[in-house]
Amino acid sequence: MTDAIIGVPRALDASTQAEIKKHLSEAEIAELALGVGCFLGMSKVLINLGMEPESMPVTMLPTPGSIPPS
Repeated sequence: MTDAIIGVPRALDASTQAEIKKHLSEAEIAELALGVGCFLGMSKVLINLGMEPESMPVTMLPTPGSIPPS
């Protein structure tokens, strides 16, 4: 689920949804999704403000549908 949120955003297939529901309640799924989304959003803000640690390895991936910087 986290890979689907952080990687290329996509809907989860039925088998992945079923596997997640074996281990987490609906509330836990919502909390995990919101937590991952908040951390992802905050990381983008910090990088744009130039506040990431210098020693942090950085991999830049374009947001799907965005225009790459020139």
